Amino acid sequence: MSLSVKIIPNTTIPISSRRGRSPQGSFMASHSNIVILDCGSQYTQLIARRIRELQVHSEILPWDSPEEAILARNPNGIIISGGPRSVLEEDAPAIPDSILHSGIPILGICYGMQLLAHRLGGTVMQAPLAEYGPAEVRVLDSENSLLKGMPESLSVWMSHWDSVTSLPAGCHAIAESRGGLISGFADKSSRITALQFHPEVAHTPRGMEILRNFLFSICNCVPDWNLSDWADQSVRAIREQVGSDRVVCGLSGGVDSTVAAVLTARAIGDQLDCIFVNNGLLRLDEAEEVLEAYRGMNLRIHYVDASDRFLEGLRGVSEPERKRKIIGELFVRVFEEKAAEIGGAQWLLQGTLYPDIIESGHKGKGAAVIKTHHNVGGLPERMSLKILEPLRDLFKDEGREIGRMLGVPELILGRHPFPGPGLAVRCLGEITADRLDTLRRADAIFIDEVRKAGLYDRLWQAFCVLLPARSVGVMGDVRTYAEAIALRAVESLDAMTADWARLPADLLNRTANRICNEVQGVNRVVYDVTSKPPATIEWE
Repeated sequence: MSLSVKIIPNTTIPISSRRGRSPQGSFMASHSNIVILDCGSQYTQLIARRIRELQVHSEILPWDSPEEAILARNPNGIIISGGPRSVLEEDAPAIPDSILHSGIPILGICYGMQLLAHRLGGTVMQAPLAEYGPAEVRVLDSENSLLKGMPESLSVWMSHWDSVTSLPAGCHAIAESRGGLISGFADKSSRITALQFHPEVAHTPRGMEILRNFLFSICNCVPDWNLSDWADQSVRAIREQVGSDRVVCGLSGGVDSTVAAVLTARAIGDQLDCIFVNNGLLRLDEAEEVLEAYRGMNLRIHYVDASDRFLEGLRGVSEPERKRKIIGELFVRVFEEKAAEIGGAQWLLQGTLYPDIIESGHKGKGAAVIKTHHNVGGLPERMSLKILEPLRDLFKDEGREIGRMLGVPELILGRHPFPGPGLAVRCLGEITADRLDTLRRADAIFIDEVRKAGLYDRLWQAFCVLLPARSVGVMGDVRTYAEAIALRAVESLDAMTADWARLPADLLNRTANRICNEVQGVNRVVYDVTSKPPATIEWE
């Protein structure tokens, strides 16, 4: 099978100017919405996720977004996130005064509380002692709308050095720490509220109740974030956006691209052609398994074997960002080079999710690029196809739920996430056919043991990493000098944070023994016990 997409003459324009509008825009025009202004906190995305769990839509904007961009979202409320800076710094994140006085309810969290106090006339100073980690706070005003129903003592999670030492006029303290520091304040109407601790993290057990109070008692939100409605609206929005154009989709066999394809096919039918590219970076027998899974899904799929081309392009490359850029470039070129065979494709459909956008540094000025996702920042600067990303505002579990609504088989939906660049970012160092084969066979053994233990569906991801180092070993009384495999298994809800999985020792022992015995060239197996943060889930 083969796929081709007609290149549209004279339409090569910079990618930054032609990203497709999310179908969500029309959906949110008539629904409750919370805007989160991101001041750099590692928990910002978690705030958004928690709000959606309460069936209210949320979206993240950078702290320096203009007033017009904020108000255009028609927010029922605004949350100012935490962040690593001090409001006492000259160029610290701030928000427009017009937003502060707009009448829209505002909740400041951590740095957000300090920012509100500072901008409204209070005093912020560096405290003699920092507060990091678990803490106890005393609720001073349990009748306040934000803390209504809370007990006198709350277990919370703190993360700050600066403290509010005097409050703005018209505001009063609603909570204080055991050391007497202000831990929360509100104005008389509770339109302006602030907390020094983080209600969004699991370490604040009553945090969801506090967020619920903000959403429904203060912002008067309606719990109308409904994925079924979103899917229906998205189908209509895709149909309107694409019109009579043709769309090509790169299928990977994973959840994201498959759900995007089925959703788009629901909207435009046979205007969609899907390509499954064998880039030589797939897991053991993956190409055959994926093609079998797609049979009967009413998608027009074309298989392209470009494995030799990808391996040649990656020859001698060890730096992970270069790997991602090369792979992103090659993916697009494979599509474009096939263009003349079918003709007329104007759009490239991708399964980009919200965490992909965030981690690639696309959510605001100064955002750190953790790693470039091949379907976000890994695309070439100039290309002939416009980008269609209908899932770009969804978290992973929301994408899965949409897939279930659309009838995507559990065989696909239950698969662990697999990076777009494939094994290229799990084969650390130089990529060769032999090293990839070593990694594939080790990974297959690990997944086999995880499945036999009945743990596969409980884990977010489990996989092997081939390390760019050799170590001395002994096998059959003979000295070896071979490569090492790292096992990685994590538990997570949305991939924004993750904890390493406490796998049974006997499972790890069986896996290590099998890999060393069955995979030639490996004599050492280690287990990664690092959470995210500080690490990422993937090693590259």
